Amino acid sequence: MSTPTMPPFHLAFPVHDIAAARRFYGDLLGCPEGRSAPEWVDFDFFGHQIVAHLAPDECGHRSTSAVDGHQVPVRHFGAVLTIPQWEALAAKLRAAGTEFVIEPYVRFKGEPGEQATMFFLDPSGNAIEIKAFANLDQLFAK
Repeated sequence: MSTPTMPPFHLAFPVHDIAAARRFYGDLLGCPEGRSAPEWVDFDFFGHQIVAHLAPDECGHRSTSAVDGHQVPVRHFGAVLTIPQWEALAAKLRAAGTEFVIEPYVRFKGEPGEQATMFFLDPSGNAIEIKAFANLDQLFAK
């Protein structure tokens, strides 16, 4: 990983199975694995440190919120990629038969903050949003 222009974030989250987390985050999403122990594993999630902790009772999402005509999982995490990275990942997920919570599409079209987005679940039911902006300067646009 190169030196980031912004400090990476750290996120710990629950999973029901460490091996399934390795297959999903490592094999499918292409996140390199870092340190691990029998009950947790680190991943380089697009330059950020995420840690899957074995905690089956904490898994899944429970609430949604209406956004742009879709029911967005309230508890979710993700990354902002470039448009080509986003398109490549969307194609990879489709080819793998991923069931999307919200299919890849462009949100807020023609408005400030226009973005490509997609939502899907990991094997433990954690919601993930991957998005991309044609103009990253609009990341926080109102």
